[in-house]
Amino acid sequence: MKIGFSEQDEGFRQEVADWMAANLCVEFEPLRFRGGPGDEHSFPEERKAWERKLAEGRWTCVGWSPAHGGRGLSISQQVIFHEEYARAGGPGRMGHIGEGLAGPTIAAFGTEEQKRRLLPGIVSGKAFWCQGYSEPGAGSDLANVKTRAVLDETTGEWVINGQKVWTSLAHESDWCFVIARTEAGSVGHKGLSFLLVPMAQASISVRPIEQLTGTSEFNEVFFDDTRTAAANIVGEPGEGWKIAMALLGFERGVSTLGQQMQFQNELNEIIAIARSNGAARDPMLRQRLAEAWSGLRIMRYNSLRMLSGAHDGTLRKEATIYKLFWSTWHANLGKLAMDVLGAEAELLEAAPYRLTRLQSLYLFSRADTLYGGSNEIQRNIIAERALGMPKEPRPRT
Repeated sequence: MKIGFSEQDEGFRQEVADWMAANLCVEFEPLRFRGGPGDEHSFPEERKAWERKLAEGRWTCVGWSPAHGGRGLSISQQVIFHEEYARAGGPGRMGHIGEGLAGPTIAAFGTEEQKRRLLPGIVSGKAFWCQGYSEPGAGSDLANVKTRAVLDETTGEWVINGQKVWTSLAHESDWCFVIARTEAGSVGHKGLSFLLVPMAQASISVRPIEQLTGTSEFNEVFFDDTRTAAANIVGEPGEGWKIAMALLGFERGVSTLGQQMQFQNELNEIIAIARSNGAARDPMLRQRLAEAWSGLRIMRYNSLRMLSGAHDGTLRKEATIYKLFWSTWHANLGKLAMDVLGAEAELLEAAPYRLTRLQSLYLFSRADTLYGGSNEIQRNIIAERALGMPKEPRPRT
């Protein structure tokens, strides 16, 4: 595991920092530190313009192969880019799902035609993606999806019917990758396919889900005889589970270091408040601040260990603990923020009574241990896949 960086890498760090300072200003200044979890509804059009600005500087898809439009940066330099992006207050990426999930999956499993047709839009910051995995009865249990897709031999299109839920930024997306059941009568992991679906169709309904924070970055998505070309399947019919699992490996990739820098920004704000309002003098709060700092260091070192292996979407054993660790840590950070603020945490300054950044952190982080796979499911994954323990007993069907 490599923890340090070379002199050349540190020179690259300065290049990233300089570019961010020169470009995240003027019309993009209001975007600094905005658009993260719990704030993803903010400035959508401006953040899309920022994606195009990043593309102009060749700062999108920096780890992708040059053959796919990326820079082909080393892991060390990718880590540096994401760290410096977050340190500078770079806004939440509207293109994250495309760049971090859809793109690498298409590059690894898609056809050459799919790569030529779909990857350039992600690189240029002009095509935005969302993820069609969870359903009302298949949240953490992805193998229970009921959305169906049937190939219409006459038109050469897949016809999709079903519902997805908790779909981040579906209302801002051009494409959705959808796990659907394409084999009639199939159950569990079998008979699933990975389909790429254009969102600009009257047969797709997107309904916002309002959360505790009053925001609606999540959505329900309904497919009613929705169509996508037969060529918009990644892999073969029935390979959807394999591809979906590889995508989860990409999800635990280099961008996790950028996520941690965002966590560091939040922790820094909490520490500054604790020093200014006297909360840091409380020995219990001081201990919890130290534990939060230590947990973030552990998170970083495990991420570097994760990244030291293959980069083909394979979910290493070290990666299986990541979601459980960060979500629990972040939920605890939200509670710590409220305790450091004290009575102030319960107050809003004035109309229109918008939540402060730390109040939003607290409310939104309540969901961290649920979305993306609940903590209970994550513990099963660790036990069964990483440790090789017997599978959890399941009822007979």
